[in-house]
Amino acid sequence: MFRYTSGSLIREIGVWILAIVFLLPFYFLITMALKPDAEVYTTSSLALPVNPTFNNFSSLFVASGQSNILLGLMNSIIITAGSIFGLIILGSLTGYVIARSTRRWGKATYYLFLIAIVLPAQLGAVPLYIGARTIGLTGSVWGMIFLYTGMLLPLAIFLYAGFLRGLGTEYEEAASIDGASRWQVFFRIVFPLLAPATGTVAILCGLIVWNDFFTALIFLGGSANQTLPVSMYYFIGSLVSKWNVIFAIVIVSMIPILAFYLFAQKRFIQGFAGGLKG
Repeated sequence: MFRYTSGSLIREIGVWILAIVFLLPFYFLITMALKPDAEVYTTSSLALPVNPTFNNFSSLFVASGQSNILLGLMNSIIITAGSIFGLIILGSLTGYVIARSTRRWGKATYYLFLIAIVLPAQLGAVPLYIGARTIGLTGSVWGMIFLYTGMLLPLAIFLYAGFLRGLGTEYEEAASIDGASRWQVFFRIVFPLLAPATGTVAILCGLIVWNDFFTALIFLGGSANQTLPVSMYYFIGSLVSKWNVIFAIVIVSMIPILAFYLFAQKRFIQGFAGGLKG
């Protein structure tokens, strides 16, 4: 039976202190984003706004050209969603084949994908750009989806294969005996069991794609399909020191991916633990 002791009180106080420390940057962001220009330099950074306003947020969506935040937000959503879809389909299929393979090439292929995870993607930026420009994929949303899918596929395969190695094959064998094809076994039996790993792939890869600046700047810079980080870069460059507007754009960029993480965090923890165990 649990007893509340002095040690429990100390641990609880420590947890509250850590929670305050972690939440303090969010408080700072929100309070600064809600302050009008007159209060930014006349009040304390931690003080609540006297006359809170949402004009800082509304001003973000009237920008045009390279600073078009709304267009950048839509492009980021499309590219992130498309990349996640491709990674889930290709990663789960490839991970399943590697995990269930009993031949030497299966293990060798798995280690090759591990090497691809370790190598920085920036090493291949120049040949990738030349190849993408040659086939007309630079400045294209579809080109970025293909690019991110290829770059992050080793990570997705690693997580799926590791998770699959911890799953038994009884259901697959039973479905095969009942006459199910290999595709039916995968999509009707195996894929639903991969929900935790799918959540992990979606969150990890989604965060990488959503926050990526370097790749999007090189492959989309100057085009009409810039992602949100690139649009933020041009928008903030024209503000100089309007911190209330800068913090407002940071909040706008955080909301979609933070909401997605909170929605899928349970699957993320399950899949990451299963992948490491496998």
